[in-house]
This record gives sequence, structure tokens and C-alpha cells, in this order.
Amino acid sequence: MGAFIACRAIFLRLRLGDGVPEEMTEMARMTQATKGNRIPDNRDQKISDQRPLDQKALLTAFQDMMLIRRFEEKAGQLYGMGLIGGFCHLYIGQEAVVVGIQAALEDGDQVVTSYRDHGHMLATGMDPKGVMAELTGRRDGYSRGKGGSMHMFSREKNFYGGHGIVGAQVPIAAGIAYANQYRGNGKVSVVYYGDGASSQGQVYETYNLAALLKLPVLFVIENNKYGMGTSVDRATASHDLSKNGTPWNIPGRQVDGMDVQAVYEAAQEAVEHCRSGQGPYLLEMQTYRYRGHSMSDPGKYRTREEIQKMRAERDCLDHARQELLALGTDEAVLKEIEDAIKKRVAEAAAFAQESPEPDESELWTDILAEDGMKA
Repeated sequence: MGAFIACRAIFLRLRLGDGVPEEMTEMARMTQATKGNRIPDNRDQKISDQRPLDQKALLTAFQDMMLIRRFEEKAGQLYGMGLIGGFCHLYIGQEAVVVGIQAALEDGDQVVTSYRDHGHMLATGMDPKGVMAELTGRRDGYSRGKGGSMHMFSREKNFYGGHGIVGAQVPIAAGIAYANQYRGNGKVSVVYYGDGASSQGQVYETYNLAALLKLPVLFVIENNKYGMGTSVDRATASHDLSKNGTPWNIPGRQVDGMDVQAVYEAAQEAVEHCRSGQGPYLLEMQTYRYRGHSMSDPGKYRTREEIQKMRAERDCLDHARQELLALGTDEAVLKEIEDAIKKRVAEAAAFAQESPEPDESELWTDILAEDGMKA
């Protein structure tokens, strides 16, 4: 019932043109031998095989993933310097997921996600300067310094948060999809949530509602193997989260989330399914985060060797780099891209630190909609 209420509330706001409101340890080690934790490996696929992203598109994806990686590294540095307060959840390691899916979307499609959201913001085209300024609580941030790491959004880029409550973003995405369906605009809403959120009751309520109404919503489980410090195998009996929608006949697919090509190919199929009026689709992206759950997480629930092995063997940026080189891309071109991104991120950090803090009057803005919904 809770999911229905949340979904209907968002639907009504969008239907009436108001948009979504701004204010809206257990030490288990991951074992690669465990079925639920095994990431599909596409590295043996020959470069000559037909791949969904051609050389030019793959180069763009590499650039987008590199921007997220370097931005998050800089955000971690600023957090350590005390310039970012509160929580800070980094996306390092998971970049292929959001970049591959975003490449399959059209202008106007909407994105909703959880608190590990910086990468999603950048993938939608939000300016790194505005994102970094929001992380540091400055006036020039996307939410004028009030949203911080977990709660900024951009209506211009159709990014509707950033949500700190585990799983709460899922019914919101269904509400947006309901509004899309009502308007007949052909748009798809995409909602990202982790393996830890995948067992939430409101998520299953939303599956039921989305399937019942055939809503154009794409559910994306970012299975990075740990819900905070708990291994996915100790949190759910399911070894294939892509089947979580089976009781409601929601098709699903398990994908190698460390390979942007595999992500894009699966996303194309899923988005077309949703856009064609066939209802929701569920993708389980098997990925891995290199950093802790948040910046305050010491990460004692897994070994350093485990992380190093994933970095050495499965890194999405290294994977894309090697494929680009095999396709004939000059190493100098990749170096030029990396240098440009490094400069862009440095400029974003400088911009954030130079931006003034919000005026005290911001405490009273965006609290009440003066011209809200009429009865």
C-alpha cells in the first residue's frame, strides 16, 4: 500500500505540471566461487565479434566513465580535507553500469537513484562544477547547497534524485512512469537500487503495481556484492536477482556490469521493451565497488586481495581501454582524454571551493509550494 501511495503522489505532481518536490556488521567476505556473487565474464569475446558500441561510441563511453572515476577520486580527497560534510558514497568501480544504460536512453527519459548517486548525475549530463559545489554545500550547487551528496536533483536533466532512504526511490520511479503513461509521451523512467535494497517490501509492492499497470519503468539492481558490510549471499536466498520480478511476469536479465558493452546491449533491449508498451523490465547489473560503503567504512568485511583482484582483472575502464586499442585507437588520444578530464575535475573542485555558502534565507525556500495542486 505504501508503494501505491508514493507512486500516486508523484504521478499527481507530474500530471499537474508541478514536478517532483526537492524535499522529496556483519563481517561476511565475498567469495567468487559462490554462485550469487559470480560476475559474468565477457573478456574472452573477440574484438572482431559484433559489439553494440562502435569505436566512436565506445570512446565516448570511456570518456564518460573516466570522468566519473576521476570526479569520485577528487570527491574522496575533498571529503578527507573536511570540505564535504555528512555522508559520501563513492561510485568507483561501478561506472560501466550507469554509462552503458544512459547511452541507451533518449532525451526526456528520467532517472532516479539512491544515495550512491554522483556517477548517475554526471552520466545524465549534469555539470561537474554544480555537482561538486553541491557536495561542498555551496550556493552554486544544483540544490543550492541544501541537498548535499545524497539529495540533489536536476529537472533540466531529468534527474530526480538522489534518495537517502533505502529503496524509497523505487516507488517514486513508478510514479514518474505512471505520469509518462498518462501523458502518452513515450518516455521511460529508470530506477537504480542496490542488492541491499532489492529485498525491501516497498520494492516488491512497486513490482506488483508496475506490472499491473504495465508502466514504462526499468528497474536496475546494482549488485555490488555488499549491502553496507553484509555479503549479498548472507542477505538473500536468491542467487539471481534478475528473477525477483518473476511472480509478476516482469522479464529480467543478469548482466556483466563491469563491461560497458554488455550493459549497453542489455539496456537497449530492456528500454525498448518498456517504451513499446510491454510494461516494466528488470536488469541485475553484477558489479563491484572498490571503496567502502561510504567514506567512513573501514571495509574490514573483505580482504585487500579481493579488491586488488577485481581491479586487476575486471576493471571497466581497463576493459574499455584495451578494446579501444585493439580497434585502432591511438594511445595518445586516450592520454589526451585523460588529461582533459583531470583538468575539468580540478576546475570543478576549485569552483566548488570558491563558491559562496548559501544565504541564511535559503533555509526558508522550497518548503511550501505557494501555487500547488488545486483540489
